[in-house]
Amino acid sequence: MIDKLASPYLKGLIPYNPGRPVEEVEREPGVRGVVKLASNENPLGPSPLAVKAIQAALLGINRYPDGGGFSLKWALAEQLDLEPEHFILGNGSCEIIDLSARCFLGPQDEGIIADPAFMVYRRATKATGARLVLVPLKEHRHDLAEMARRITNRTKMIFIGNPNNPTGTCVEPREIDAFLDWVPEEVIVLFDEAYYEYMPEELKPDLLGYVRRGRLVLVLRTFSKIHGLASLRVGYGMAPPPLVQLLDRARQPFNVNGLAQVAAVAALGDSDHLAASRLLNEAGKIQLYQQFQDLGLSFVPTAANFILVDVGKDANEVAEALMKKGVMIHPMARYGLRTHLRVTIGTREENDRFIQALLDTLGGS
Repeated sequence: MIDKLASPYLKGLIPYNPGRPVEEVEREPGVRGVVKLASNENPLGPSPLAVKAIQAALLGINRYPDGGGFSLKWALAEQLDLEPEHFILGNGSCEIIDLSARCFLGPQDEGIIADPAFMVYRRATKATGARLVLVPLKEHRHDLAEMARRITNRTKMIFIGNPNNPTGTCVEPREIDAFLDWVPEEVIVLFDEAYYEYMPEELKPDLLGYVRRGRLVLVLRTFSKIHGLASLRVGYGMAPPPLVQLLDRARQPFNVNGLAQVAAVAALGDSDHLAASRLLNEAGKIQLYQQFQDLGLSFVPTAANFILVDVGKDANEVAEALMKKGVMIHPMARYGLRTHLRVTIGTREENDRFIQALLDTLGGS
């Protein structure tokens, strides 16, 4: 009966499965000291300044947070050379993806998405009843030329992950500029830059320049990745003020909690933590590249904090075997990559644990 009451646009949607938590895996017989390399988290943990900020704010949790995120927006504006009016805050950037789809898409519209890409783009689009237009990646990268060719008079939104999840690839700034020249100005282009801080400088596009000039782009970033605040759920979007104002109409009140806001402000100012996180990621990337090459496994060079690797066997079975050895990895079968794993770059010790477990698994299968 409940299905008859539900929106018809939910048909075919299933709950998003982010994977099992460490605590659940460690309840399995014989599994202890789990290494989690499944969710692209920062292995260094949160900024120490963010932790101190949370501790200082604890006695105020009986009060509602600042619903407008004044301090965080000002801190972001100062660092990124924008105005506070350019920002919308979210309970993670996923909330802003969902919010933008609800605000701009409907049954008569189309949303263009690369395939494979972050699953939330697809889910958010389908939940509105909009037609989903999937454009296959080309050599693991967004095929922007084909995405531009697929635009019709029904196209309302285009979703671009840069770097893309799960491939870790990005598109060069000149390609993005050429793409935006092709896209009609009334089409909203959402750029998901969750892994922006890990990108090489020469590959970072100047999307904020488009924001300042009033182009209808929505640029998303998050505190869940390099800043190490995944559990607090705080992300942000940058767009021209009229677009932000429209999103704010549908945003839930108090959507970003107070501890998340103070931690995010502190994390923004912790340049030492950011630098250490980048260095660790680069070292781990080199370590895993070498190990994969030694094992004869093909992989996709990454601009993020994870690597897509082809293990040549059923990804779900390999991931399950690794989990029994205390190593959590994300299999990519549901993205159509049946023999691929996505591994988060960890500390040297975590990477070693993963490689040894992978050796044991592939050698015994």
